[in-house]
Amino acid sequence: MSKIPLTVVGAELLRNELHQLKTVERPSVIKAISEARAQGDLSENAEYDAAKERQGFIEGRIAELESKLGSAQIIDPKTINAGGRCVFGSTVVLEDVQNGDVVTYQIVGDDEADIRQRKISISSPIARALIGKYSGDVAEVMAPGGVREYEVVDVQYI
Repeated sequence: MSKIPLTVVGAELLRNELHQLKTVERPSVIKAISEARAQGDLSENAEYDAAKERQGFIEGRIAELESKLGSAQIIDPKTINAGGRCVFGSTVVLEDVQNGDVVTYQIVGDDEADIRQRKISISSPIARALIGKYSGDVAEVMAPGGVREYEVVDVQYI
């Protein structure tokens, strides 16, 4: 089985979601199923059907999270010694060569990517173009509007 890269923060978020599903959501849906069963005829009981469907979703998500956490390779960006190179977990300051806009992104795992928080997936086109680059290098990214060039201004491990 291949390892799934996660930052320490991303792994903690998945653990918290798993804990919430097991301790709150699962008991809640079991109670809802029990209450729906008490109403009698299950063949036309929409509440029972909805609760069973919700239970299926919860159990599926629990299995998915346990699998991901079981095969996770947890990486702490603060302990990385990559010599200024863009790697998984690094925070990269970029300047758009065409318009001078400066943006900062952290390269994270697929499950923790969130563009609003400036966290991009390791499998995204921009992250793939950045991996291995150093400060001062220019990365070419294939974007929907054509090739974009970004200069790596700084690489941090925070």
